[in-house]
Amino acid sequence: MEEKAYKIAVIPGDGTGPEVIREGIKVLEAVGRKFNIKFNFTFFDWGGERYLKTGETIPEGGIEELKKHDAIYLGAIGHPQVKPGILEKEILLRIRFELDQYINLRPVKLYPGVWTPIKDKGPEDIDFVVVRENTEGLYAGGGGFLRKGTPYEVAIQESINTRYGVERCIRFAFEYCRKRNKKKKVTLVGKTNVLTYAWDLWYRVFEEVGKEYPDIEKDYAHVDAVCMWFIKNPEWFDVIVTDNMFGDIITDLGAIIQGGMGIAAGGNINPNGVSMFEPIGGSAPKYTGKNVINPLAAICAGMMMLEWLGEESSAKAIEKAVIKVCRDHLKSLSAGKMGYTTSEVGDLVAKYVEEGVEL
Repeated sequence: MEEKAYKIAVIPGDGTGPEVIREGIKVLEAVGRKFNIKFNFTFFDWGGERYLKTGETIPEGGIEELKKHDAIYLGAIGHPQVKPGILEKEILLRIRFELDQYINLRPVKLYPGVWTPIKDKGPEDIDFVVVRENTEGLYAGGGGFLRKGTPYEVAIQESINTRYGVERCIRFAFEYCRKRNKKKKVTLVGKTNVLTYAWDLWYRVFEEVGKEYPDIEKDYAHVDAVCMWFIKNPEWFDVIVTDNMFGDIITDLGAIIQGGMGIAAGGNINPNGVSMFEPIGGSAPKYTGKNVINPLAAICAGMMMLEWLGEESSAKAIEKAVIKVCRDHLKSLSAGKMGYTTSEVGDLVAKYVEEGVEL
């Protein structure tokens, strides 16, 4: 069998990012040996340490360098000595916007053996995906100050929603639902009763595009109600589509019901360009260098990357290995409580990938 090769840009980032990325790469290399795939990793030192030393986030030409790769593998962005918002805006958001990664894809899936805070719910109940618009809304940066620093200060933050951006996000959700082929249901999550301009647009486009997918059930729910139903009836959901801000909020709730930030992974997707995959839990600086952080979210981000690259068999092998580690080994998914070190968890997943474990 001819060896396949992929060029992967790696941004380990801040805090525990380099530790979890190290284990993710360990698992990808096990995949390479098992499935005859070569990964050519290029490392980029973008993050807090570089910024503190040089004042620079992404160097000139950096975005163009990323475009030369098949995918981007990100550890974490966020440094305790850098004012919040600088690194996030200048690295994370800049990559999303300039590479037009207009979909944030967040699977919410509970694996066997993983504890969920929801009573009487199991893996058969918690298995859905959130499709979040990733380049518009409140995160587009529209707005400004008037009379800043005075008692009469005005701060305006604008949610920017274009027909083009909304439609391509909603269409992606329907296509993804059809490919996923589970409950065949797409739920639009918004706030049509109060946010009557942006969500009038979203709702109209959802109805129009939905007519092209007669095989898929269509539903709408207010975002506050969805926060209740995630807890009460997570089994109702298959694919959720929503805007940037609401998506950011509800996916953290989704992470908790699937077992916590230790296993929650996401993708920043450009269907026609370079996509970026990451654990969603942040840099967790208090655990840096202690070898206690859970690397499974980063490993699952690597799994998502393989799936997006079309390597579905190898992605499935990682998922089976992760399930076995969760079910048969870990005491908890929380940092310092797993019963294993960060590197030992990576070793276990890599071992089961190479052994080709069946569940």
